[in-house]
Amino acid sequence: MSRPRLRAALDGIPAYKAGQKATIVEGLSSYKLSSNENHHDPLPTVIAAIEASLREVHRYPDYGSQGLLEAISARFNVPVEHVSVGTGSVGMLQQLVQITGGPGDGVLFAWRSFEAYPIMTQIAGANAQRVPLDADDRHDLAAMAAAVDDSTRLILVCNPNNPTSTAVGREAIAALIEQVPSDVLIVIDEAYREFVDPAEVPDGLDFYRQHENVAVLRTFSKAYGLAGLRVGFCIAHGPVTDAMRKVQVPFGVSTMAQVAAVASLENEGELMDRVHAIVAERARMEAGLRSAGLHPATSEANFLWLRLGEETMSFAAACDTAGLSVRPFEGEGVRITIGEPEANERLVQTAAAWAAGR
Repeated sequence: MSRPRLRAALDGIPAYKAGQKATIVEGLSSYKLSSNENHHDPLPTVIAAIEASLREVHRYPDYGSQGLLEAISARFNVPVEHVSVGTGSVGMLQQLVQITGGPGDGVLFAWRSFEAYPIMTQIAGANAQRVPLDADDRHDLAAMAAAVDDSTRLILVCNPNNPTSTAVGREAIAALIEQVPSDVLIVIDEAYREFVDPAEVPDGLDFYRQHENVAVLRTFSKAYGLAGLRVGFCIAHGPVTDAMRKVQVPFGVSTMAQVAAVASLENEGELMDRVHAIVAERARMEAGLRSAGLHPATSEANFLWLRLGEETMSFAAACDTAGLSVRPFEGEGVRITIGEPEANERLVQTAAAWAAGR
């Protein structure tokens, strides 16, 4: 019996690997440190907004997400027509690839970087142009600029980079933009922007304001703690956001997501207090891992990166035995989310014991 003919290109698309929950260990609380989630509960005001929206679930969401667009426009001082929203920054990424890339076109990004980049590129039928990270697990923007060719239509700069937690500075990004043809769209993916040291890591919106071929991706999943509602946004110049709206999934951003995101922006000060606490825990964990003889990358995100090479899976297994899940990239390293203080303390203790027994 014959079966439906599907696109042959799908055979080579890697599966997205989500962070897994920790193994249940008797006598221990288990903690998930594998998905870069915000471990804090949503703010009471955000929960109240979500609960009120439940009375409208029999209605379609606002197709244009107008209230949310206006809130983002006001918060970041950009024209409302320069804002597009979608199902997380991943949904926005898919739209950006769709409006720039097709068969024969190039999508250029660092590697290793966000796992969705090659997936979205291959789904569109475009070619992935991967440029290795430098020796410090940072984007090598000079090498990326040199890798641009006539096929390149889209450049993705994940800053800070997922999964390596590292970031690049203003001069390096400015140099990249100056070297890239103005008809190539450069997207600065800032899913972890709220966790950076602004003295060290530039705001992508500064580049967007100066260059029509620069767009910025942000999300409500991390610092704002709305990962389960799937809402992100892109700020770009009119031709880009107009094109993105043409390929968006109709009614993709739920009413709950829209009102929760607006409420989060209205209570941003309280949310940023939580971000500062996570950054303080990050510093404590970095110090503890270094004291254990390990070498985490300099993090500007809500997670840490340990390049462990062939020891990666051994470390991940030790964490799992201790009731902690981390995100291993076999043969490369481990990404560790900053979680509850007690989880972070156990992680440091587990890492020290593992390092001592290497």
